Amino acid sequence: MSSATLSAAAAKADTPIPVRAHLRHTGALIRRNLLWIRQDPESMFDAILFPVVFTLLFVYVFGGSIGQSLGGGQDQYVQYVIPGLLAMMGMNMAQGVGTGFNTDFNSGVMDRFRSLPIGRGSVLFAKIAVELLRMLFATLVLLVVALLVGYDVHSWSGLVASVALSAVFGSALMWVFLTLGVVMKSAQSVQAMGFLVLMPLQFGSSIFAPTASMPGWLQAFTDYNPLSALADSARGLMEGGAVARPLWVTLIWSVGLTAIMAPVAVHKFRTKS
Repeated sequence: MSSATLSAAAAKADTPIPVRAHLRHTGALIRRNLLWIRQDPESMFDAILFPVVFTLLFVYVFGGSIGQSLGGGQDQYVQYVIPGLLAMMGMNMAQGVGTGFNTDFNSGVMDRFRSLPIGRGSVLFAKIAVELLRMLFATLVLLVVALLVGYDVHSWSGLVASVALSAVFGSALMWVFLTLGVVMKSAQSVQAMGFLVLMPLQFGSSIFAPTASMPGWLQAFTDYNPLSALADSARGLMEGGAVARPLWVTLIWSVGLTAIMAPVAVHKFRTKS
């Protein structure tokens, strides 16, 4: 396509689009993304293997020793770690949305989308919607494995609330990784950046172990770590305990990240050359 044709297409695509049309475009793009997964089932391997590997690894490798520090054994650790792993589902799926988005850019798919008269936000919302579906599937796999290793569900309503909260926080993180997917040059760069950011957040939190034995400076970090708040909220909802403070912290982080990063992601997608 010539530069004049591209400019004309971009101008047409930037024309204000009614809300109903936005919804129709988003639905069509969701269907496109689901069909892509159907054609490439290997893209679901992370949603299947991640909850299985992490659950078995932490329960059978660390469960005995950490469970003793909790005043029990492996069974006690299962009750502790499963809500924490549930909190991780949205975060790990969020990293995948960035690499997938970057791959679509490098393959030229996004250039085609940006030449069409569709809302810019429709492309991003469709990507997030499909990733949330993948997250729910990974959560289902996690719960099946959790029941097999002996997890006892104390509150089904709390479980549903925890999954919803994880989805809210995960969707907020997805806006961050969508931005990285646009600005980074390769999917490997997005993955490396995600690793550098998420690993300290994961292990510097209460997801896998209580924070009481950590050094003071690390405990201060965990107090403001949104993953700690999300994990503690899930435990409070599923097992009983304090919920109000970690729940509000999680919601504040979710709203803040979305409010800041969603406009940035749409802007970067619109202006990427």
